[in-house]
Amino acid sequence: MAEVIVAGGGIGGLATALAVAARGHHAVVLERAGEFAEIGAGIQLAPNGLHALDVLGVGAAVRATAVRMAELRFMDGVTGAHVASLPLTERYRRRFAGPYVVAHRAELHRALLDACLAADTVSLYAGAQVVDYARDATSATALLADGTGITGDVLIGADGIHSAIRARLVGDGEPRISGISVYRAVIPMERVPDALRFDRSVVWWAGPGCHFVHYPIAGGRFLNLAASRADGGTEAVVGERVHRDRVLRELADLGGTAQRLLELGADWKTWMLVDRDPVSRWMDGRVALLGDAAHPMLHYAAQGACQALEDAVVLGARLADARPDELPKRLAGYRDARHERTTRVTLAARESIRLWHPAGAEAESRNALLGAMSADRLYDHVAWMHGFRVGGPGAAESAA
Repeated sequence: MAEVIVAGGGIGGLATALAVAARGHHAVVLERAGEFAEIGAGIQLAPNGLHALDVLGVGAAVRATAVRMAELRFMDGVTGAHVASLPLTERYRRRFAGPYVVAHRAELHRALLDACLAADTVSLYAGAQVVDYARDATSATALLADGTGITGDVLIGADGIHSAIRARLVGDGEPRISGISVYRAVIPMERVPDALRFDRSVVWWAGPGCHFVHYPIAGGRFLNLAASRADGGTEAVVGERVHRDRVLRELADLGGTAQRLLELGADWKTWMLVDRDPVSRWMDGRVALLGDAAHPMLHYAAQGACQALEDAVVLGARLADARPDELPKRLAGYRDARHERTTRVTLAARESIRLWHPAGAEAESRNALLGAMSADRLYDHVAWMHGFRVGGPGAAESAA
């Protein structure tokens, strides 16, 4: 049994703990905050992410509160025209071996946390901020802000986009600022008129230099709102409160139903979207990166959490039955198995801005292109993401 130290108690860190514990190791999770909790609101989970959750043993718990979607609906936010929909019906579920759901991030985190609390081979420590690491030929140590260290056979940096482990391992400075601000709010569904609910749809309204997405969360009790504006911002804003008037002003190019939904929003907060350029250096001997610490991406592909979950399952499979002297080689195998795929998703999320934000003739061309695509052709475009499969006993990964 190896001692696996995990820096970070978010979705990726807890998933990692479950994955390595299932393979016979002991996981020690170090969370910088005073308690294990998840911030944020809605999260989309494609079949690839749900499959990873199934392998981790928490798929049923997540499905119990998630909302199963019937379509991904693309709208022209200026004209209000329905451009295209990707059906998430039985046909989709057969092709990708599962549904497409949306959930509250806190509910996903809670399912993972409960499973960790129930596992005898997972230890959780809050208020343990990892600021650096040290390693030698036989061990890795997480160095904490209080001057102490926690030593194990392996250290996994799952401590997010501002990862202290990455700062030492890669040393690539601050994240890349996208110049796109996102505004988020969650409102009770009872405040939403029936005509505006789109109860089983993830809906995108695209406009010039902006777009707006909404979908139900928490079993349909709330509506999650997220609006983006390419404003050229240069500061890494994180969760600042903003007045409703600012949101409406920034999204004024959107009209009709989109504007009516935005007007319902309250208690808006804003973030500057950031990511990092893909790198291949994810490991240093017995230290490796995972999730946003390894490959932070813009949320436009709705795959950030799914990729972290895939990482965890593959890492657990790679570490199965590993002798202590084999661990660095196994970590290298995990990195090799995940690097190409996560790089592709990261770059696809960036490239998708060209889909959301064109204006004029470019927007008309986009609408014509999407509107002419059949459901099967749309499925073909997302198959490499949604149809991917990881894990299961005896297999590191497979692709549908």
